[in-house]
Amino acid sequence: MLEYLIKRIIQIIPVLLIVSFLIVSLTRLVPGDPVRNILGAEATEEQYHELQEKFGLDKPVVIQYGSYIKNLLKGDMGRTYFRNLPVSKEIGDRYPNTFKIAVIAACLSTVIGIVLGVTAALHRGKIFDSLIMVLSLVAVSTPIFFLCIILMVVFGVQLKWLPVMGLSSWKHYILPVTSLAAQSIATISRTMRSSMLDVLGEDYIRTAWACGIPRHVVIYKNAVRNAMIPVVTIIGFQFGSLLTGAAITESVFSINGMGSYMVSGVMSRDYPVVQGTILLFALVFVVVNLITDLCYGLFDPRISYN
Repeated sequence: MLEYLIKRIIQIIPVLLIVSFLIVSLTRLVPGDPVRNILGAEATEEQYHELQEKFGLDKPVVIQYGSYIKNLLKGDMGRTYFRNLPVSKEIGDRYPNTFKIAVIAACLSTVIGIVLGVTAALHRGKIFDSLIMVLSLVAVSTPIFFLCIILMVVFGVQLKWLPVMGLSSWKHYILPVTSLAAQSIATISRTMRSSMLDVLGEDYIRTAWACGIPRHVVIYKNAVRNAMIPVVTIIGFQFGSLLTGAAITESVFSINGMGSYMVSGVMSRDYPVVQGTILLFALVFVVVNLITDLCYGLFDPRISYN
């Protein structure tokens, strides 16, 4: 496994290099000029070229990319154009909020999704199974921004049960975590149900029933463990998505996190902010995928990493 792990870690380097080059290149192609945004329309050409030279935007994209990578290797992700603050410090201040929300939502969606999926599979064709599938379909089909607004209006404005802005106490986590976890619960439960039905139809499961092995042993030791293989992939993907896709939720609930930070950077054409956040998101996805691949062996001993 160590050899496999080293090989995968080495593969991360070219992936991040490609992603970083695409980020630097594509941000320059997006309509809008950060220098004009800062100086305004009444700025002189002399002021414009002076600030452009200060940011290094007067150089070719390849030169800009080389400078960015050189500084990145030193731990310098650049400074924001508008507030002149280190991007790494801004990310360090904001990422814990996003991480906490994403981890809570991931744990919640994993546990609830697996339980609902297994329960639906064991009661296939019955009312409970149909109810879970209908609710899952509704959750998957509901846009996350709409769900955020509905939860905010109902539980925050009308009933006044929960706060709707910031993360000052544990109550502030309930609405954003619920908003983030809803679609993941639906996706995991549907995948788990499908996988469980496939496993329950296998010959070795029928043999276990015929041998009189206790029901809970067959279901939880044999069926659920083997059904987890495709579900692990979904869980890994959903966790990566939760870590990187909280932009809408954070914007709606006014959370000082990475998602809202990236959105503000895109809107203001603040290139260092966009480059830093997207590169971090790419790193998170790669690491989560690596951890997901390593988890396969826990559920299927036949999988070898040699």
